[in-house]
Amino acid sequence: MSNKQHVMVVDDDRHIAQLIRLYLEKEGYEVSTYERGDEAVEAFKRNPPSLILLDIMLPGMDGWQVCRNIRQISSIPIIMLSAKDETFDKVLGLELGADDYITKPFDSKELVARIKAVLRRGGTPEAEEKTVSFPGLSISLDKYEVVYKGKTIEMPPKELELLYFLASHPNRVFTREQLLEKVWGFEFFGDNRTVDVHVKRIREKIPGSEELGWHIKTVWSVGYKFEAQ
Repeated sequence: MSNKQHVMVVDDDRHIAQLIRLYLEKEGYEVSTYERGDEAVEAFKRNPPSLILLDIMLPGMDGWQVCRNIRQISSIPIIMLSAKDETFDKVLGLELGADDYITKPFDSKELVARIKAVLRRGGTPEAEEKTVSFPGLSISLDKYEVVYKGKTIEMPPKELELLYFLASHPNRVFTREQLLEKVWGFEFFGDNRTVDVHVKRIREKIPGSEELGWHIKTVWSVGYKFEAQ
């Protein structure tokens, strides 16, 4: 078995897929390519990769549906690829659970930097237990697990990391720019809407938290804070 990180590229443009393969293999990644969305989902179930580069316009099953299907069974990082630079498409991708969104044509160095950033964020030191707890809530960065009211809540890595970061600094206000820097890292190339989308998704998964004495509060024109009594 190879110890290389495996990137699955799903794009029906063979030229682009092969270019990405060349970029990534040069960086030491193992790469598999698929042209159809349905075939990619089946391949994912057989051999989950470390990260998926996912085009939106695909035969068999479009990228949105592929993302939905994979998010039902895994939180493995997904970076969406699209020729569209529309805010709606970016927000939809993030709301479906994608970790990042890259617009074609893209620079090879930017693509590799984003992949490295996303993969690096997924790793935590095995020996260091990182857990934050509040009434009814436990967030383990060590196990990448959120338990709310006794039930394990499925969250993609970025949602979990954002919740963990805010909860680790209760009652402290952070701007969107600070959250992008602290949670997404300096390598992030997106915009501030990313934070809003992730906060919205987190809130939907932990309804009724105010009754327990804590919640993620919007500080208008500034950013967000984890408000706790």
